[in-house]
Order: sequence, then C-alpha cells, then structure tokens
Amino acid sequence: MADIAIRVKPRSSRQAILGLKEDVWQIALNSPPEGGKANKELLKLLGKILGVPASSLALVSGEKSRNKRVRIPTLSESDIVSRLTLASSSET
Repeated sequence: MADIAIRVKPRSSRQAILGLKEDVWQIALNSPPEGGKANKELLKLLGKILGVPASSLALVSGEKSRNKRVRIPTLSESDIVSRLTLASSSET
C-alpha cells in the first residue's frame, strides 16, 4: 500500500501525467473542480494508468484542493512510480 502526492491542473486541454516535481506528481485533467468532477476524473485516470480499478483508489486528503493524496492499496510505491513515469514519458 502506498500514498502518493498529486497536484492537479483542472480544466486543461488534455489529460496527462505531466511528471514528478519536488516529490509531487503533476496531473492535468479536463474536468472543472466543481462538484467533485476533477476528483472522479483523477481516480479514473490513475486507475487506468496503474492497471487497478478506480474503486480501489482512495482520496486521502485534498478533496477541495489542487494538492491531493491518493492511496493505492494494491501496488508498491516502486510499481506506482515506474507506471506513472512510463505514462509521463509517453505523453511527450
């Protein structure tokens, strides 16, 4: 089980893992932050990239903030980092 720090950029023109900056994953989302839409999109995107069901992911903190912590109970931190790194490098 691992928690990861994320900073989201809602209302972006594309969905993308932008990379790791100061131990925080930068993620661009299409959805606006209203009504939890960006949070739902974030969990769905992470589930797809990490290969786990979005329902297994938990938003630990930052529900109404750009800075969030997401818990991934089924993967190790090294697995998460390698999969997100691969996703961010394939975006460029």
